[in-house]
Formats: sequence, C-alpha cells, structure tokens
Amino acid sequence: MPRLRQVDRAEATERDDKLVLFFYDRLFGEDRDPVAQPGTATGSPGDWWTVFALDHAVFKHAVEGFGVYRGVKLDPVLRELGQTRAGWTRGSQFVYSQHCKQMRALGVPDAKVAAIAGWEVSGEFSPVERAVLAYTDALVLNGGRVHDAVFAALKEHLPDEQILELTYVVCLYEMHATMARALRLEFDDRDDPVTEVDAPEGYGARDIADDLAGPRRAG
Repeated sequence: MPRLRQVDRAEATERDDKLVLFFYDRLFGEDRDPVAQPGTATGSPGDWWTVFALDHAVFKHAVEGFGVYRGVKLDPVLRELGQTRAGWTRGSQFVYSQHCKQMRALGVPDAKVAAIAGWEVSGEFSPVERAVLAYTDALVLNGGRVHDAVFAALKEHLPDEQILELTYVVCLYEMHATMARALRLEFDDRDDPVTEVDAPEGYGARDIADDLAGPRRAG
C-alpha cells in the first residue's frame, strides 16, 4: 500500500475537484472508484493518481507537466530513451517499466529496450542515442555534473533547444522516480532489498575481524 492516504471518487466528488475526476474517468472508467477498484490499462495499480490527488495544486502542476510532450521538438525515441534510463538508474521499477512500454509503442525493438540497462557495453545504440544515455547518467547518477566530453558529444547531434528539452524531461522523470520510491507508489510499493542476513545459530557476538586479520601479536 502507498505510504499516504488515497483519495477515492466520493471524496473527489465532494470537493468538486473536476481535474481529478476528469483523469479518474479517463484512466479508470466513468463512475469507477480507483481506490476500491484499482488498475489501469498499463497494468499499474494507479495509486500515483489517487495519492497525488491529495493536493489539488500538486496534482494540477504534475499533470500540466505531462503536457510538455505536445510542444517539444526532441525525437520521442530519444525522449523515452532518457526517461527509461532515468527510471533504471534511479531504481524506480514504475518509471522504468512504464517507459519501456512507451518505447515499444514507438516501435523500438525489444532487444534495444532490454539493452538500456547495460547500454555501455551494447552495440544496439546509435552515436546520438549513446550521447543521450551518457548525458542521462550524468544528470541522474552524477547529480548534473556533466563532463565536457559528454556534453560535446551531445551537441554534435542535438541543437541547444532540444538539449534543454532532454534535460527537462529526464530531470522531471527522475523526480517522479524518486517520489514513487519514497511514497511506495505503483510498482515501487516493495520492500527494500538491502536487509541484514541473519547469522547462523550460535554465532553470538563473535568478532569477524579476528577471523580476517588473524591472531593478535603480543606487545
């Protein structure tokens, strides 16, 4: 379950939130309560929508942000390549999964989609695609610290306007990936895989350093 309360259809109707209701109708079906009957056409539960609906200003800002797709000139495949890689590198199963689906919808072969996770050693990508992936890694993994050589490679292929667009959409979806993980939304509602593995029975308070370093020398 998400870490925050979800807004059901009755609550959205009571407060007359027309924007939320519009998307509930569009994504879940008219009169269907997405909290009681979760599930979207992509196979996700849909709780991103029901949690973001807690705050009208946040919901409005987020859905208006998606409208940027209508105006950008960047090749949609390059856009999705950056967003899919952002989902992978930020560790969001939700963002990664959704944008893998979108890449296939754009006609990208399965082999190329699968290669995004290890693009550095893959021959699936063109020079401009490799530049986009390297730039995405710099934005997400390096916190925006982009080496001059990476930026120069990107500028060989894309005009300034499209580099700005790429930067914006990658960072936008890094934010969504981070929020989905923090709030346990959609496919990111999962336990942290890094937990302590219990020691064998009888291990007690043994100091493993003694085993690794060998016996201490007197004096």
